[in-house]
Amino acid sequence: MTGRFDCSVPDARTAGLREAEDALRRGRLVVLPTDTVYGVAADAFDPKAVNSLLQAKGRGRHKPSPVLVPSATALRQLTDEVPEDARRLIDAFWPGGLTLIVRHRSTLAWDLGETGGTVAVRMPDHPLTLELLARSGPLAVSSANLTDHPSPQDCDAAQGMLGDSVSVYLDGGRTPGALSSSIVDVSGGTPALVREGTLSAARLRTALPHLTVA
Repeated sequence: MTGRFDCSVPDARTAGLREAEDALRRGRLVVLPTDTVYGVAADAFDPKAVNSLLQAKGRGRHKPSPVLVPSATALRQLTDEVPEDARRLIDAFWPGGLTLIVRHRSTLAWDLGETGGTVAVRMPDHPLTLELLARSGPLAVSSANLTDHPSPQDCDAAQGMLGDSVSVYLDGGRTPGALSSSIVDVSGGTPALVREGTLSAARLRTALPHLTVA
């Protein structure tokens, strides 16, 4: 059974967060707002739930799910080392529309898809989602759309595409824009912008002048 909660109403927000946390714990999917577009979330450490997320989107394992975290401290729990370049970008742009690709710990009990030993991590700038992340821990989150369809800016669009494959919809109103986060790969020697989204290369270079564009 699918539930939808208008999180502009305090009681509904409280109930929605409670139901979302419970759904994630049971391996179900949750749609939530971010500061970029709406996302569909699963427990990052539940392989079956992550597989359900990929299936709901019609996405293959060759495109592994990114992970949202509630803080930079949480990122340090996913990787053995946070490179200096990553720390500079985090200080400048987290929370916000920046996803960082880092090497993840080989000991982590997760399966996000064919990651090649890396994970794409972001701390979103959205109070509702940050509160859920603080309760749930890291979540595998991808844009709440079917593959090759536009990323949704409101809950209606997300629900129209994903329907009953999602257990809980947290309606946080319309998101600020249609662009997804920018992605910078800091897993190798030279940091590289692999997707330009809400943050331009020029803006990112204010914090990291030697950033290259893949």
